[in-house]
Amino acid sequence: MSDQYTNEPMLDLFIFETSQQIELLEQYIITCEKENGFKPDIINDIFRIMHTLKGSAAMMMFQNISALAHTIEDVFYFLREDKPELIDCSALSDLVLEGIDFIKVEIEKIKSSDQSDGDASSLIETLKEFLIKIKNENSSVSFLDNKKQRIDKKSQSVHDGQQYYIRKKNVIKKIYKYMYKALVFFEDGCEMENIRAFTIIHNLREITDEVYYLPEDIMDHDDSAEYIKQNGFQIFLKTDYTYEKMYEFFKETIFLKDLELVQIENEDEFERFIINHKEEIDSKLIQVPDLRENAKIDNQNTEHQHISNVQSMISVSVAKLDKLMDLVGEMVIAEAMVIQNPDLAGLELDNFQKAARQLNKITSEIQDMVMSIRMVPLTTTFHKMNRIVRDMSKKLNKEVDLKIIGEETEVDKNIIEHISDPLIHLVRNSIDHGIESPAERLSKGKPSCGTVTLEAKSAGSDVLIIIKDDGKGLDRNRIIKKAQENNLLYRDVSEMSDKEIFNMILLPGFSTKEDISEFSGRGVGMDVVAKNIEEIGGSVSVDSYFDKGTVITLKIPLTLAIIDGMNIKVGDSCFTIPTTSIKASYRPQEKDLITDPSGNEMIMVREKCCPILRLHKKYKVSTNITKFNEGILIMVEQDGKSLCVFADELIGQQQVVVKALPEYIKRLKKIDGLAGCTLLGDGSISLILDVAGL
Repeated sequence: MSDQYTNEPMLDLFIFETSQQIELLEQYIITCEKENGFKPDIINDIFRIMHTLKGSAAMMMFQNISALAHTIEDVFYFLREDKPELIDCSALSDLVLEGIDFIKVEIEKIKSSDQSDGDASSLIETLKEFLIKIKNENSSVSFLDNKKQRIDKKSQSVHDGQQYYIRKKNVIKKIYKYMYKALVFFEDGCEMENIRAFTIIHNLREITDEVYYLPEDIMDHDDSAEYIKQNGFQIFLKTDYTYEKMYEFFKETIFLKDLELVQIENEDEFERFIINHKEEIDSKLIQVPDLRENAKIDNQNTEHQHISNVQSMISVSVAKLDKLMDLVGEMVIAEAMVIQNPDLAGLELDNFQKAARQLNKITSEIQDMVMSIRMVPLTTTFHKMNRIVRDMSKKLNKEVDLKIIGEETEVDKNIIEHISDPLIHLVRNSIDHGIESPAERLSKGKPSCGTVTLEAKSAGSDVLIIIKDDGKGLDRNRIIKKAQENNLLYRDVSEMSDKEIFNMILLPGFSTKEDISEFSGRGVGMDVVAKNIEEIGGSVSVDSYFDKGTVITLKIPLTLAIIDGMNIKVGDSCFTIPTTSIKASYRPQEKDLITDPSGNEMIMVREKCCPILRLHKKYKVSTNITKFNEGILIMVEQDGKSLCVFADELIGQQQVVVKALPEYIKRLKKIDGLAGCTLLGDGSISLILDVAGL
């Protein structure tokens, strides 16, 4: 990579669009492989993607990516033009996916500011051999030979053309067969129109050396992007390409909204543009006339009327969104500091209260809007699992179908980043541990093809992500045996429900896999999944049915940033409990207290025995409230488990901004049951309780 592109918008745009294109390409390949064939429309889409990627990578001087994309483009050009009947779809899919993996690795290098130095020569040769093989099998004319002839013919044409250079009025001309005028408009909201225009010119250099465009200083002038957005990008060129080929060339432009392409018959008209507009091209953009008013060409009966619509979408930096979220959080804290200011205690301020309510309304609306901006659907994360299922099915010789439900469910973008790896591990486990071989499934009366289902659905302020398979399920007896061998049983087996036994697979070092494979069996993984989900305030639960399958449910919060909380007081300390976890709160009587022989305290709530947690004992907080009839019990629930938290008193409910515990505290001591901290209206700090951890 050339140093001149480091940290420039062009590089950011290349990384972003290439990542999107290869993700789309991956889904195309997997879809075609499932259907055991490449449909013409998908072949066209893949060809367009590789053509765009080839040009943009070459422009950015990533020649290894460009060369690989060019070779894949050649294969799909042959498929598009010759429409061969005999194609090994599985082999072609393997090759293209291998190419996608190579590009992914190179993109990660570029993101890390490393050299894109991967060697794709071996894969390129394999692709060329595959192309030769399918053309021979289909008794087609050698595509590579034809391409070489076209290149030789083009080279000869260029060589011959060089003999006809003439100079007229300081304008260099070269004899080409055809002349064209093109007016290009990009989609609203695509951003960086000048860079996209530069990409078109870069690609045009491959087919002609006589091209002129307005505005000319697309990379140097600050206003060129806005000019192109409003007036379009106008190009005049000469080439040996026919109208159909030129039209196809321009239609492959990414984010193309509108195109006018007119063939010019008059040489003088073309030269007049070069001579008359040369000074205007070099002048300020504001002085350049709106070329759309002159877009009518003789002998054309169509009239282009392009009305510039107000931009409906824009691209925003993730860092800016994070900063905006932080500022909204600070605003929520500042609002609480104003409204709950102790100096206002006892004062009757009607106008102040009216203004405070209006402020609260505006703050809440801003907060909801910012949160909605940060919300992204699970679609991309879910569809990545198609590749995992496809690769593992092949390596394990199993037939597995992935079923996706509720992919449109939205969660905070920061949540997405935390659940991707756990999902990959769980899907791998379902295929490796759960789904049986085709022969074994048939012997059980099941279809030979197993099914893994990924489902997402909203549940109040949480999102449930369910990973379900129709495999052999978990072996209860083996789990108990393994737990006994590793001293993982925390109470008598007879007192444990099936759900509690199954959830022991989430404990560190637990594995029932006898043989070690590249996918599982090393005793690590499920505990890491549980830990990662718990770090974002979520939880994992396991259900299984012998010979019917396993269901793993991830319960994750919609957002990590701002929550509704109930503040409680213990001595001089303050704690916050998420209101979604609170089921009831009441003042108990001493007679309600139950103590077992081990000294554990419990209480009967709605005919259910709940353990009691005294916060002042757990966190060693000094307080005078130790008798039950003096304090208050808050019943919280998570994943079907209940707990009664004993505190001095309720302070009140408010929205709180979740802040992580300072790093020095984490390094000094691990404190269980805390999800973070927050700043209250009076400036004091409250510790946010992690109900799942408690």
